[in-house]
Amino acid sequence: MSKTRLEAFTDAVIAIIMTVLVLELVRPDSDSLQSFIALLPHLGVYFVSFFILAIYWVNHHHLFQSIKRINGKVLWINISFLFVLSLIPIFSNWVSIYPNSFIPELGYVIIFFFGNFIYLLLTRELLKINGHRKTSETTIRKIS
Repeated sequence: MSKTRLEAFTDAVIAIIMTVLVLELVRPDSDSLQSFIALLPHLGVYFVSFFILAIYWVNHHHLFQSIKRINGKVLWINISFLFVLSLIPIFSNWVSIYPNSFIPELGYVIIFFFGNFIYLLLTRELLKINGHRKTSETTIRKIS
């Protein structure tokens, strides 16, 4: 599989996740200002979740612009990454319904922790198969 196909697949899945995220927004129960104000926790969680997904997408795009090769391990790590991201709408909705409850907030934090951890694994595997050295090793060699 080419890296561009993986990028396109990832772009599509993240776009779908963002769409599901907006579809999970609760609608106001009436046309009053109080009804809109009651939605602010939902809108706040939506805002945070949307922009974190956007950050993941931008970083993924930049990461794949800097590499030439992928392998089967990269495919599965990327699939795992997308799986975790696909859970964001569920946890976003849960935490927006119960904004001051520990368990939904913990779940929300844990889902982003796993997203970051798997992204780290993806980055390390891509750097390994594309022959990039660690920054500190490159800096030491330039100084010497």
